Amino acid sequence: MLKLDEIQKRLLAEVADLHAVPEGAYNIRSNSHAAGRQSTANIEITPKSDVPGIDIRIKPGTKNESVHIPVVLTESGLKEVVYNDFYIGEGADVVIVAGCGIDNCGNQDSQHDGVHRFFVGKNARIRYVEKHYGSGSGSGKRILNPGTEVYQDEGSIVEMEMVQIKGVDDTERTTSAELAAGAKLIVRERLMTHDDQRAISTYVVSLNGEGSSADVVSRSVAKDKSFQKFDAKIVGNAPCHGHTECDSIIMDGGRILAVPGLEANDLDAELVHEAAIGKIAGEQLVKLMTLGLTEQQAEEQIINGFLK
Repeated sequence: MLKLDEIQKRLLAEVADLHAVPEGAYNIRSNSHAAGRQSTANIEITPKSDVPGIDIRIKPGTKNESVHIPVVLTESGLKEVVYNDFYIGEGADVVIVAGCGIDNCGNQDSQHDGVHRFFVGKNARIRYVEKHYGSGSGSGKRILNPGTEVYQDEGSIVEMEMVQIKGVDDTERTTSAELAAGAKLIVRERLMTHDDQRAISTYVVSLNGEGSSADVVSRSVAKDKSFQKFDAKIVGNAPCHGHTECDSIIMDGGRILAVPGLEANDLDAELVHEAAIGKIAGEQLVKLMTLGLTEQQAEEQIINGFLK
């Protein structure tokens, strides 16, 4: 597949569910080089001339099409920053699948920082899936720092699925969004850390137009000695509705810091936040163990269901 080795193919399967060349538009990046690129009649992908990265332009009215833009790194010590801009035309309805996988078998840190900007046209709708995954037996770290900016025109809808389940040693995830009238943002973050990993998620959502809304929900599990911070702020600058929620399971010597924030600058801004952190309930473990599962198997079942 596009001159990729078996490790790179495995990473693509993990972060983008790709087992063959995808249909539609795609840009696959491997070890700081383009491994394959294809545009369609409605989706044009072009490389930037000034910085590493691409521009993705989706024509107005495009329906039932997808864009895959995964990144894989397998060279220890490789560090890169990539800038991708998405221009989604009015009334379009598309799926965008991103994600990065790092396999580090060396003793140097490997790092990918991806900066994505979304300019979403009037009444357009996108579903954005971003998965991060790390593997490899080396002592070098696997570092991922995604930065996401979202600018939504009137009546647009953006659904974001942000997933990190295994192998990433250090991550700082920053997401900002600005919504015009009637625009809607839905974020579902799923995160698990283990060993001595660190994960920081920061969201700032500005509801600038009348009738705009945001629903930002994070579910996470912190194992071993890992640390997580969830910092979500919703700013209501107009009659709007905003909700942010953090629901976390803490295990072993893990640490979790939840910082929900609300800022109302309009009399009719309705903003709500929720946060809950706790351990796995003993009765849940006992119930599953009576069905024949070991304690470890029971824990895995509970965690998998929680993060699903």
